[in-house]
Amino acid sequence: MSAADTLVAGNFALRRATPQDYPSLVALQRAAYARNRELLGVEPIPLLADYHAVVREKEVWLAHLDGDCIGALVLEPRSDDLMIESIATDPTMQGRGFGSAILKAAEMRARQLDYKIVRLYTGKPLGHLIDWYQRHGFDVEREEALSDRTIVHMIKRLDA
Repeated sequence: MSAADTLVAGNFALRRATPQDYPSLVALQRAAYARNRELLGVEPIPLLADYHAVVREKEVWLAHLDGDCIGALVLEPRSDDLMIESIATDPTMQGRGFGSAILKAAEMRARQLDYKIVRLYTGKPLGHLIDWYQRHGFDVEREEALSDRTIVHMIKRLDA
């Protein structure tokens, strides 16, 4: 596995997903976003994605522990920023710092790609996530009303 296939944040490593990872990626996403579905009252946006296309067209990074997929990071490099489309952690592993490590890996990837801005979005009812991202240096950029939900766009400007 080459350096381009691995992201390391501290002593935590993620590897690029392959089409063979599709079943474990989808299972992880469904489990990780189950609570959000209840809080939002609608399907979370990341669960509306076609993960065959996501793995083909975006950067998908997976974290494993003892052979199990415990985390996923979906990134979309865009012209002016790196968009974090999804950070997912296995619910049984939440609260152990894996989400923070995955977020650090996303910022490291942004720096590798020479981005100065990282963006993401989350549902407005998910105040606990908005607070969590703010504790990690993200600011609320704007809110966007969609037909079935309101999403909060967040931004982080990376230091040189």
